[in-house]
Amino acid sequence: MAKQVRGSGTSSGREGPSVDTLGPTKATPSRRKKEAPVEREYVGIDLHRRRSVIVRKNAAGEVLDKVRIDNSPMELAKAVAAAGPNPKVVLEATFGWYWAADVLEEIGAEVHLAHPLGNNWGHRRVKNDERDANDLVDLLRLGRLAEAWIAPPEIRELREVVRYRLKLVRLRAGLKAQVHAVMGKHGVLPTHTDMFCIAGNAVLDKLEFPDAYMARLDSLRDLIDVYDREITALDRRIPKMLVNHQGYRAIQAIPGVGMLLAAVFVAEIGDVTRFPSPDRLASWAGMTPKHRQSDTKVTRLGISKQGSRHVRWAAIEAVSRHHGGGKIKADYRRIAERRGRNVARVAAARKVLILVYYGLRDGEIRCLAESREG
Repeated sequence: MAKQVRGSGTSSGREGPSVDTLGPTKATPSRRKKEAPVEREYVGIDLHRRRSVIVRKNAAGEVLDKVRIDNSPMELAKAVAAAGPNPKVVLEATFGWYWAADVLEEIGAEVHLAHPLGNNWGHRRVKNDERDANDLVDLLRLGRLAEAWIAPPEIRELREVVRYRLKLVRLRAGLKAQVHAVMGKHGVLPTHTDMFCIAGNAVLDKLEFPDAYMARLDSLRDLIDVYDREITALDRRIPKMLVNHQGYRAIQAIPGVGMLLAAVFVAEIGDVTRFPSPDRLASWAGMTPKHRQSDTKVTRLGISKQGSRHVRWAAIEAVSRHHGGGKIKADYRRIAERRGRNVARVAAARKVLILVYYGLRDGEIRCLAESREG
């Protein structure tokens, strides 16, 4: 008698496991659980010279941790690493922020630099480091942070050299003013516009004052010689740092802009493509008027002066002697007759800044090249 095989419509001489051939085969459910996406954390750092406060929050604004550290790269990296991978970190552009920004970028954080003047802290009854760190992280979390540009290391190095030269020139000017003060105490007036040229130094060599005054005069002149030597060395070094910078060469075609002023523009502006237009560059430099509006009343005031003072100084310096040349000079004269020389100088400097923008962006200033060809 043949054996009956269950679960099959045919008979077979071999016994085997029961197989259900009716209906679709059911897929075996996976035992692996889907991993929930990791929520990025927000970190606010109130950076100081010796100690700093670090506050961590999630996207909902809940405080996850608050720590106070002694400033060091290792301690900072350790505290921020607790926020997980790629946290959004904000610190203020205050004393010595370079090292902190570099450490944060090395550990993979998304670094934001808060502008000291762009964020309105209000008039708080209580102000301390913890509140500052809390406010910074909340501004970043809510998308209301006024940010400053984080310059790359090569631009920071160029800024260091250019700003140091400007500082030395100002200090030397103070020493020269002291020499004039010593002369004035004895009724000796300057015989040359520059008393520190060859002819002017010859006059200073012949001065005879009491010992205390001569000791001070000789010391000041020795210090001026030291400053002259250091400034001359920087004047040779700065062009070498920019020898391959096409925009640096291009903006020197602007009347009144030489090697040193061009270096100031390059060092302070950095990547000019971060500005969508020349007007935005002028606004960043603080060379656009203040705007006050309430209801139907609109008031336009003087320039804001909230920006790079070095860029403003360089632009004004470029038009101080020749007033920009060409059309800029004609515009200067027209505005000076109507509104005065000071307003005209600022207007001409703003036009120079427009040419600087295109020179740094394109590596050439076509309007100046066309005027030469014509």
